[in-house]
Amino acid sequence: MKKIKSEIRKSYLLNQYVIITPSRAKRPKDIKTRNLVKPSDSCPFCVNNLNKKNIIDKVNKKGNKKWQAVSIGNIFPAVTLNNFRAYGQQEVIIETPNHGVELGSLTLPEIEQLLKLYQKRTKAIAKNKKIDYILCFKNQGVKAGASLQHAHSQIFATQIIPEDLKEEASLAQKYFIKNNHCPYCDIIKKELKSSRKIFSDKNIAAFTPYASAYHYEAWIFPKRHLDNISLLNVEELKSLAKALKKILVKLQRLGVDYNYFLHNVVSDTDQHFYLKIQPRDSVWAGVELGSGLVINSISPEIAAKYYREK
Repeated sequence: MKKIKSEIRKSYLLNQYVIITPSRAKRPKDIKTRNLVKPSDSCPFCVNNLNKKNIIDKVNKKGNKKWQAVSIGNIFPAVTLNNFRAYGQQEVIIETPNHGVELGSLTLPEIEQLLKLYQKRTKAIAKNKKIDYILCFKNQGVKAGASLQHAHSQIFATQIIPEDLKEEASLAQKYFIKNNHCPYCDIIKKELKSSRKIFSDKNIAAFTPYASAYHYEAWIFPKRHLDNISLLNVEELKSLAKALKKILVKLQRLGVDYNYFLHNVVSDTDQHFYLKIQPRDSVWAGVELGSGLVINSISPEIAAKYYREK
């Protein structure tokens, strides 16, 4: 069998580099790493244990008065609205009333309702003029930082804009000035013609990024140029749910922990909204931590092919 040579790839905009080493790739069935959080009889996110006074917002099951997902205040926040030294807001999104059910196992309508709650909370938090950065994120599994098994995600909002987002915005603006196009609108068109395509319909595009820093990394974009999730219409939200479920079901089969996140810089209304999924089966070690170069042994082309398979 011919050995495939490694290749150094640069990120689309940021000055970040990845060494793709496909000859070292493992088959999907060989990379199971899931280490589930142990279940607990006193789970604080279960319906009977949930402190109803701590509920901030919710969405109900479709055609039902019972809740599908709720937002509660984080009882161990790093930032709060009453601390000017660390100002911000943190919430926990309980994704389902059912304990032990992973997000990828929820139905499409249930995932749509979760995304709808992200919309509602993003829109509400953005009204605070002191907040300029809103992050919706999920930690699935121990390796991704989860501490409770009950399916949940979180919202972190603060005054501080991360430096990599500032750099990304600056480079995107330079690209626009030079080409008169949003760089991500162009990237979407290019990737949907490539072997890295995962999913596409009239609303949403999903693909594995050219310089994937993580095994099976996947990005989901609306085709319409929108700067945050609250602006997606009903059909776009349904398509987003469909693409997200397709990817999460495949990661669930692999038994891989993952993070996903949705950024929103409130003051930057010309962002192109995205949802990035970063599996955590691989460990960054000496090369990554010492040089800043990431070694990825599963090429994005191989990952996309796996996602496309029935």
